[in-house]
Amino acid sequence: MRVGYKTTEVGVIPEDWEVRPLSAVADIRGGIAKNANTTISDPISVHYLRVANVQDGFLSLGEMSRIELSRGDLLRYKVQPGDVLMNEGGDLDKLGRGAIWRGEFDPCVHQNHVFVVRCKADLLPEYLNIWTATSPVRRFFLVAGKQTTNLASISKSSLGELPVALPSLSEQRAIAAALSDIDALLAGLDRLIAKKRDLKQAAMQQLLTGQTRLPGFQGEWVVKSLGDLCSLKSGQAITAENIDDHSPYRCFGGNGLRGRTRSYTHEGAYALVGRQGALCGNVVGVEGKFFASEHALVVIARPAVSIAWLAFVLGRMNLNQYSESSAQPGLSAAKLLLLSVPTPPSAAEQAAIAAVLSDMDAELTALEARRAKTRALKQAMMQELLTGRTRLV
Repeated sequence: MRVGYKTTEVGVIPEDWEVRPLSAVADIRGGIAKNANTTISDPISVHYLRVANVQDGFLSLGEMSRIELSRGDLLRYKVQPGDVLMNEGGDLDKLGRGAIWRGEFDPCVHQNHVFVVRCKADLLPEYLNIWTATSPVRRFFLVAGKQTTNLASISKSSLGELPVALPSLSEQRAIAAALSDIDALLAGLDRLIAKKRDLKQAAMQQLLTGQTRLPGFQGEWVVKSLGDLCSLKSGQAITAENIDDHSPYRCFGGNGLRGRTRSYTHEGAYALVGRQGALCGNVVGVEGKFFASEHALVVIARPAVSIAWLAFVLGRMNLNQYSESSAQPGLSAAKLLLLSVPTPPSAAEQAAIAAVLSDMDAELTALEARRAKTRALKQAMMQELLTGRTRLV
């Protein structure tokens, strides 16, 4: 035990921190229940927050419902800026997820499955919203939540017992500010990734249809059948005896990467199409030595056809729409080979298009890796700051 720290029900924290139940530092309010048979006097129609609107750390307000209630009940159920919203029910791992209401709609009320937690003087809403994402709190909800067949719920009294590690207001404010900065960075990365994805989709639409030509290329595009561009062959059956986590060769099938095998079926550059299973119709480019299972179609490019370009073409074609109805959807290689594909007149133009789109993919991959590292950094910061291991004040 470090000097200046103590053991509590939420773990080791600084001696000058307190642990208090949520009911002691905030008012917890239940919401209004929708009842079509209730007679409403002096009705008013207002926006209505539901469980679907309250996500883990943010609000989803694209689809807001409305409800009629009496004007006399409006003040009782009205949500105020700074209120922390917590879900009373839902999946057990999402129970108690919350977000801060900033007054996006006024007036607005909340349903009975969404608690409003209104902080008192010793607790900042921003700090409480961060605290609810910590491991001790998630464990609390897992234990306190009452599980039914499909859903879980927590009562107002049980929520009031939620332990809150309480630094001083100045330290709460500093912790919230530090984590708010990294949240802003994550939000910026999310926006940039979304923009880059949109740009890639637009580039694919232009480049893979010939609407936009890359500099230096001329000649008419022609429409060919997929069978003119490649052959499609099923992979091989796989057994438990030849797959494990330590074998050298990747194994691909309809459900994606399934493990590693002791032998390989292909070597070189190919595209793979998921033939059956959850990823039916998904396309991935593969290079090197690998094993293709019977749940994958191996795309073998014909001479003077760029396999990298063809992989982008197939990925854009939404091949799952051609799956045949059965107990488990599946793709017919013979039918896929009849599909029409707008084709550049030269393999050089195909390769140039693939290079542009591959560069865009590489940029997206780098941004997604940066976002993953930033999220990991946020988790590490939360572990340090919300246990008091690192002090900002």
